[in-house]
Amino acid sequence: MPEATAQPVNDQSVVPLMLSVSGCRGIVGESLTPEVICRYANAIAGHLASARPASRAGQPLTLVLARDGRHSGAMVRDLVAGTLVASGCRVIDLGVATTPTAGVAVDHFGADGGLIITASHNPQQWNGIKTITSAGCAPPAPDAEAIIARFRSGDTAYANHAGLGTIEADDTAAHVHVARVLDAVSDVAPIDAIRAQRFRVVIDSVNASGTRSAKLLMDALGCELIHLHDQATGIFPHTPEPTKENLKDLCAEVIRNDAVIAFAQDPDADRLAIIGSSGEYIGEEYTLALGAWAVLESLDNASGARIATNLSTSRMVEDVAARYGATVDRYPVGEANLVEAMLADRAHTPIGGEGNGGVVWPAIVPIRDSIGAMALTLALMTRTGRSLSDLVDDIPAYAIVKRKKPIREGLAAQALDAVRSTLGARAAKLDDSDGVRVDLKLPSGGDAWVHVRPSNTEPILRLIAEAPTEDEANELLDEVASAL
Repeated sequence: MPEATAQPVNDQSVVPLMLSVSGCRGIVGESLTPEVICRYANAIAGHLASARPASRAGQPLTLVLARDGRHSGAMVRDLVAGTLVASGCRVIDLGVATTPTAGVAVDHFGADGGLIITASHNPQQWNGIKTITSAGCAPPAPDAEAIIARFRSGDTAYANHAGLGTIEADDTAAHVHVARVLDAVSDVAPIDAIRAQRFRVVIDSVNASGTRSAKLLMDALGCELIHLHDQATGIFPHTPEPTKENLKDLCAEVIRNDAVIAFAQDPDADRLAIIGSSGEYIGEEYTLALGAWAVLESLDNASGARIATNLSTSRMVEDVAARYGATVDRYPVGEANLVEAMLADRAHTPIGGEGNGGVVWPAIVPIRDSIGAMALTLALMTRTGRSLSDLVDDIPAYAIVKRKKPIREGLAAQALDAVRSTLGARAAKLDDSDGVRVDLKLPSGGDAWVHVRPSNTEPILRLIAEAPTEDEANELLDEVASAL
């Protein structure tokens, strides 16, 4: 999104405040104002207090607080922390820490939940607040809607002078997070075996929250690390979303440093893109496929295991699952949607995630986690004795193309109707649980799908198509774009 000009805060058609299952996001000083920040933080505290068990009634609400490091984060943190203290909460401040690290900390401290100040992959001028429940994960849709309803109604609740909360700093959460990763990944490959490989790894942490935990993990796994943009200044060296067009410099650094692999994190480090040893962008879609392969390979019997993913993720994960007799369940986009299903059937769902590079490994934390995904990839290379390129070549390849289309508020329903009208007659399967996904046969005989949905985090439509070739995927998207 281009740099926005100053607009009245109530002009949501120009500078939208995004409220969804992914939390609250807006442009700092425009839609995300101090009043909005404080009211939303209080709404989270109020909801989490109402949702906790009766046995904890009367005790101060304990909440973990973290931020992704971006420039406005300190200002937002001060407003949020002050609001939580005014709401009577005990605040455990992790400082700059990843979203999955905050989830680990909620469990580690037995907290009632947490707040992460982040706009994830959005550009520098954006910021926002994510919620974590006492289960250490994003809130399910009904809870997210309840928080939004509190925010919109202005239903605030503050403590009196005697009931004000407290703030305490904690510097251990990254260590706890990495320790959990090491314990879990040792089931895929022994830590000593991974260390013996002496992998040379390049990581781009975009000067954000993933810097510290990435360093700790690489040191623990005995890797030779070339760490790019490793200062948690919050000043992004490039557009932070870990897509191919944003990672050309990282691809070049892999070749220059003769590394075997490179990883790219987003600002709150819940997504991971992978680069191969020849500087090729493996991408985000392979992150889940490789992670699922590693976990299924480590199980004594993976038959009957389930992998949870969303409607926009590549069919590669089905190919990997089929090798082990496992199956794939698909859910609407939004981390909370698949995590809720995973936790409901935790015994049979050892891993899940999204095609945006977000791997959810409940053995560590029920949140997308780039740190766990890095460890799984290196462990799979160690266990199989194969290079990354060899592993990737062994996964059937598809072409997946993603586009964005700006859309004004209120027009999404008309756009989705246009997609149904254009492709519905040719659909082998149509799913409208989240926008519209159409599975269909191409004239060439190949299988393909198209998914069009409003974004939860930006004022856009997301258009995604997967087909045997890039030309076929683009033809499908061109057809959809014409209809829109």
